[in-house]
Amino acid sequence: MSQVNLTVDYEEVVALLSKDHKEAFGYLMEKILNAFLQAESEEQLGASKHQRTEERTDYRNGTRDRPLVTRIGRITLRVPRHRDVPFASLVFDNYQRSEAALLSTMVEMVVQGVSTRKVSNVVEELCGTNFSKSTVSELCKRLDETVHQFQNRKLTTTYPFVIADAKYLKVRENHTIVSKAFMVALGITADGRKEIIGFAVYENESKEAWERFFAGLKARGLTGMELMTSDAHVGLLAALKSVYPEVAWQRCQYHFTTNIVKAAPKKEQEGLRTELREMFAAKTVKEARERRDEILRDYGDVAPKAMEILDEGFEDAMTVMLFPETMRPPLRTSNHLERENGELERRSSVIRIFPNAASLNRLMGAVLMERHDLMSNRDPLFSSQRITLAIIEAKPKLLKVAAEQVKLLRAA
Repeated sequence: MSQVNLTVDYEEVVALLSKDHKEAFGYLMEKILNAFLQAESEEQLGASKHQRTEERTDYRNGTRDRPLVTRIGRITLRVPRHRDVPFASLVFDNYQRSEAALLSTMVEMVVQGVSTRKVSNVVEELCGTNFSKSTVSELCKRLDETVHQFQNRKLTTTYPFVIADAKYLKVRENHTIVSKAFMVALGITADGRKEIIGFAVYENESKEAWERFFAGLKARGLTGMELMTSDAHVGLLAALKSVYPEVAWQRCQYHFTTNIVKAAPKKEQEGLRTELREMFAAKTVKEARERRDEILRDYGDVAPKAMEILDEGFEDAMTVMLFPETMRPPLRTSNHLERENGELERRSSVIRIFPNAASLNRLMGAVLMERHDLMSNRDPLFSSQRITLAIIEAKPKLLKVAAEQVKLLRAA
């Protein structure tokens, strides 16, 4: 991309120091984004202003003002015009999608009369303007269509590894506040890249709800899954084995450790956590089982409940050992998805209580679209060759583990 040049002279600095922080940040944001627009324009034209070069593909034709509503207020951008081919910018699409979701949800709270005066003031403070009901309605409609398309898109590639989890968020419903389960699935493609492959709002994490979620993924084309990583939620596991009985399950080692440690006396927790960490770091499952047996002997008398949890759940937390050691870290826990949940938490904390399930799906969906786009530009976790060879080697054992898990679930 062309170089972005940003100049702030002495008089501007003095003027900025005399403004309040919101006005000063708004001025700087406007200046930065306008510099990016000029850089994009130069890249598309193949030449900078007044530059003579054979690489030039078009000519400037002035600018037009376009307002942009941000968290720090309304700013005005000078959008370049081109003579032959229209100027195209990623600034508005990338920046305003999640901003529009946040704005529409907050304004919807005010419009529906379910918020306090403080929330109304926050909306005006963030947006720097008031919005009519028709404007909000149109904004929500456009964003709903975008989120719906992403949420229901066909899954045209294979995802050997999938991580699933749910997060509870508060929603107003029938004049009361209820918690809704927001389910998310993150897939790792055959070439090692992470993608958000599914999300939806449900009443709870029952087996029926998770079945609908997994069945939806299957209907959209989720195939080639070899391993599912999640916590040990009963409804999730039962639904997985109902919809994908041939898929092996990896119990999240982080959640498993937490379950074990919480069941131990407080004075034993720190030492136990350290020993569990060493057990999970074992290079072979044989070595891990030996460490488990040592822990069971050492803590059997002082933490019997914790040891019962360890003994019963150990094998499900060891499925990942069927893969090469270098591939295990991203697959042994749901941490990659927990990071996305952290971002959802940060964004949802602005709203606190969503006015309805649709607004929850809208804002969280827009955030996940944004995160999906960021993931697509990052380096893959594994090479495609590494994944292919690992699956070929592990496939017979994975099928055996999956079958055994189904048998144990039915016997429970």
